[in-house]
Amino acid sequence: MLKAICSSKELTNNSYYACISDIIGSKQVQELKSITHHISTTRFQHCVNVSYYSYIVCRVLKLNARSAARAGLLHDLFYYDRKEYNSEKIKGQASHSKHHPMIASENASEITKITKLERDMIEKHMWPMTRPMPKYKETYIITIIDKYCAVLEFCVPKVQRIVRRKAR
Repeated sequence: MLKAICSSKELTNNSYYACISDIIGSKQVQELKSITHHISTTRFQHCVNVSYYSYIVCRVLKLNARSAARAGLLHDLFYYDRKEYNSEKIKGQASHSKHHPMIASENASEITKITKLERDMIEKHMWPMTRPMPKYKETYIITIIDKYCAVLEFCVPKVQRIVRRKAR
């Protein structure tokens, strides 16, 4: 069952899933299921969260929801541990926040043909940490949704634990 955080909607049988169905099953994307991300989730789940909510917002705003869904799913397509990267960082080397969007973009290009819009969304989703500024409205949306999902991924499990404890 595929769901986004804070949503009870099954995502595999709708217009959202049609946008990503050709890439979500790839070995590279599936590998993200084994990587912890934002303490309480996997990188795969984080990418699904960003993908789904970017799709919804872009659809409501009549922007390119398909590209938002695809770029959201691929925006963190890297396989190293970000904590190890930052601790082993060589002086003058880019921080993980500036470095990983380019790696994700390269990895995404190995899975599928990505459009200029999707490339901008993937490479600049960490703006303003990354330069230059985004070219498209969709890129600003994925940037905001990425941060929104990160906050949910940190907070929701903590709130759920508190609620469970109080229910006992």
